[in-house]
Amino acid sequence: MRRLFVVSLVMACASSGAVAQDADPGPETGAGEIALDAITVTTATRADRELADVPQSVQVIDRAEIEEQLEMTSSASEVLAKLIPGFSVSNETISGASESFRGRGLLVMIDGVPLNTPLRDVSRLLSLVDLHTVERIEVVAGASSLYGSGATGGTVNFITRKGEGAPFNADVDVSLRGFTHDLGDSLSPEVSATVSGAKDGFDYLVTGTGQFASKTYDGAGRELPSDGMLGQGGGDRFDSGNLYAKLGYQFDEAKRLDVSAFWVYLDQDPKWLTAYGPDYAQPDFSEPYPGQSVLENTKSFSVRYTDEDFALGKLSIVGYYNDIKKRFNYTDYDPTYNNLVYFSGDASDPTAWFNQTELYSDRVGVNATVDTPLTGLLDGWTLTWGADVTYEKTYQQLVNGEDVFTPLEQYNYAGFAQLQIPIGDRLTLRGGARYEYLDLEVSDFDRPDVFYGVAPGLGYVLPELHVTGGDFNYDALTFNLGATFELTDTVELYGGFSQGFALPDVGAFTRRAGASLAYACPVPNTPCSLPPGTSVGYGDIAPEAQIVNNYELGIRGSLGRVSGSVAGFISTSKDGVTFDSRTNELSQQKEIIYGVEATGEVRVTDQLALGGIFTYREGKYDSDGDGDIDAHLPNNRIATPFRGTLYGNYFFDNGAMVRLEGEFWSDRDVFDGDGRYPIDGGATMNVSASHPLAGGQAYASVSNLFDATVENPTATATRNLTVYSWGRTVTVGYRRAF
Repeated sequence: MRRLFVVSLVMACASSGAVAQDADPGPETGAGEIALDAITVTTATRADRELADVPQSVQVIDRAEIEEQLEMTSSASEVLAKLIPGFSVSNETISGASESFRGRGLLVMIDGVPLNTPLRDVSRLLSLVDLHTVERIEVVAGASSLYGSGATGGTVNFITRKGEGAPFNADVDVSLRGFTHDLGDSLSPEVSATVSGAKDGFDYLVTGTGQFASKTYDGAGRELPSDGMLGQGGGDRFDSGNLYAKLGYQFDEAKRLDVSAFWVYLDQDPKWLTAYGPDYAQPDFSEPYPGQSVLENTKSFSVRYTDEDFALGKLSIVGYYNDIKKRFNYTDYDPTYNNLVYFSGDASDPTAWFNQTELYSDRVGVNATVDTPLTGLLDGWTLTWGADVTYEKTYQQLVNGEDVFTPLEQYNYAGFAQLQIPIGDRLTLRGGARYEYLDLEVSDFDRPDVFYGVAPGLGYVLPELHVTGGDFNYDALTFNLGATFELTDTVELYGGFSQGFALPDVGAFTRRAGASLAYACPVPNTPCSLPPGTSVGYGDIAPEAQIVNNYELGIRGSLGRVSGSVAGFISTSKDGVTFDSRTNELSQQKEIIYGVEATGEVRVTDQLALGGIFTYREGKYDSDGDGDIDAHLPNNRIATPFRGTLYGNYFFDNGAMVRLEGEFWSDRDVFDGDGRYPIDGGATMNVSASHPLAGGQAYASVSNLFDATVENPTATATRNLTVYSWGRTVTVGYRRAF
């Protein structure tokens, strides 16, 4: 038996403790080697497969590791940052701005249901995930199109728990976090309760979690702003609630039905506006925040039916509905950092009271997958095939009800097939294709008045502009091909080619339509209007999907008490997805991203495990469109070329555990004086401990143990302005199962 360590595309080695985290280290197999279970994964293939047959970098974070991380943080992005090579440093807010995977986009799913909003690419996704509901996390590194658009850098699937065991079980987790600079004003309580059970084929699970965040501070004791990244929201002064429920019925050994739903509600109430003019983002204590709260109100419902005795193999059908509402921060005019605002009508105070937007997105989809063994025709061959149909409606409005981009409706139709071929006892080939057809309806709308400042006291008004839509369609055909080869019973070599695609941000195009001086009136020549009939059209651009090619070669496995993996990758694309308001066209620059990722762990003794992850990634692009790749990608794509985590876990015989981990990242200053902001490197250390108490587990942790004052590279990269990381936080908590 074996449990293989996994990699990401660059040099992936074991996720923080990907060897079993239980106090019992497992049975000995002789010569100091520990027997590990084989890993079965689903996300990379849309069907259950042993990891040894998957020619991609895949990592699994199990429930024990999730509980261990919950002793320090409830943020899914922070967990991925510490445990997954290739993922960026967390920006420590409710937003995912500039959080990337191998310098590209991340597709986020819960139980295989995508949460992304491809028609308007906003980044508040990982903050929706309640880790208390998650059984394991599967992360697939590199481009993929198996689930549609968005996975140009990787895919993360949060697979939820289900009821099992006795007819009634309950567990509770209560914690209290605070910053040592001011515990009284920063206390953040969190409570999560789960009831679950199983009887006579039925099982159920219901989880409710509430969190209340107060002030946040950096390592120097300075209060951090509520909106350090300009409109994205922060990590302070919010209340959030997650409610998750799943009901399952096992008809027989082969057939099962699951019905699940979750609701996420988050409300952030900033007290002050943010000052972007000083050397670093900070609260402007002279300017009370005048806008509405920052809001997340997302609901999702899904039904899954599986039949392992289906006539053509194993059948899985998933139907889902997502109802998403997101409200973003109010932002005020600043001639340097925020020079484009919706116009109040007064050039001396140009920001309208309604300079704040809300995004609405409804998504309905059906995914069908059939895993067909070709036994009798081609012995050992397996064909995984299926189809997806999705309808999405997305629109974004100012808080006064005016549309800020054209309302969009889209139907997606896709079909895919994946073939797995064993050759002998050690070599497995896998390859396939996916075709996606998208039918997009773009409505006409009138873009509201915008003020565009170019210097203090100098600016232009971009008057209301008519934007025409129409009916459009585009498609994407993507391929993948790879192989795994077992070098020994516990070590394999893998590699391959895979493609993913990203849709153009259609909403961003129409929101910024006509944002050029060709449609402007200089201040003070206001009010002004455009000549009758002036308009721009969505048809002026070519909305083709960006195809990303991913090439990867890696090795993973275990030797005695050592487990790990190493992989190298190259990711290329020839078409960009960035809109240029000067030309009303999408940029078409070539890009290349490359790197190495590694993970590893050694069981020094049955009680002591040491390990870590390491990432190197860098990227360049064609900056002037001449066909030559000549410049580094901006920091919001790659802020830190080198980063990693080192850790040690010690398990005591009485069930107690201590964990020490250090995070580090490099600086980046590669822009040759072109005005881009350099990123500083940094390092922090965290420690946690848990001990059995009164039938449960008491725990305590300290994050940023030495209270280091470090720049947050991901947040800083979003706006080219220093945003500092959190200072020392202390957590105490208690969890118990009944």
